[in-house]
Amino acid sequence: MKLNRTTQRTVEILKLVSKQPDGITLDELCEKLLLPKTSAYDIVTTLAEMGMINVDRGQRQRYTIGLTAYRIGINYTNNLDFISVIEPELKAFAREVGKTVFFGVCSDHDVVYICKSEPENPIITTATVGTKNPVYCTSLGKAILAYSDTATRDQVMGRIHFRQKTERTIMSAESLLRELDKVREQGYALDAREMEEHMECVGAPVFGPDGSVLGAISVSSLYKPTEDYEQLGRMVSAKAAEVSKILGFLEKI
Repeated sequence: MKLNRTTQRTVEILKLVSKQPDGITLDELCEKLLLPKTSAYDIVTTLAEMGMINVDRGQRQRYTIGLTAYRIGINYTNNLDFISVIEPELKAFAREVGKTVFFGVCSDHDVVYICKSEPENPIITTATVGTKNPVYCTSLGKAILAYSDTATRDQVMGRIHFRQKTERTIMSAESLLRELDKVREQGYALDAREMEEHMECVGAPVFGPDGSVLGAISVSSLYKPTEDYEQLGRMVSAKAAEVSKILGFLEKI
């Protein structure tokens, strides 16, 4: 069977871009894949227009994997074991805490929600599966970012454009870094009405077998001054650790 050459090149480019967390230039793509520059440029321009890759327009344009490629991947991962493991755990946890529970992952400088479980009488939340929100004002995003490796964290933070959501929203990289230090110290992250004035969320990281951050679990509910968010944070952290262990993560002693 004869394979289409352009399609082959497109897949090769996507594979290579997906392995470069700091991005890759057009010249580097051409060198590694032995592609003519004109052909490679046409392909990456089309991929960027379709959201399959992102373009960092600095001194030299660099390409990273895009949200559309990730969303396509979600349709595959929905059939994978780790999703089937996480979902019943989220459902049980939602019943236990009586609040809405999410599992999300990072895509560029946003969080994408890929699982959601609600208690019997849920509080309406704006986040739905497949939607995305900024990492800097969500408990999911902060939990993931705090436990990501330095290179990934620096790359994500370099792409953040801080925008005011409420009067409590973090608005600078310096403030966010201080917040991430606090997250690592306590083991969970708070969205202290930073995304929506009436909502408070608590999140904690979930790790894979190799110790890298797969995503995070969060609990979301209407803000209550009487709520013990430190206790809720410890519960979310314990559940995230439990899920990580089920997925094969062995915490280093």
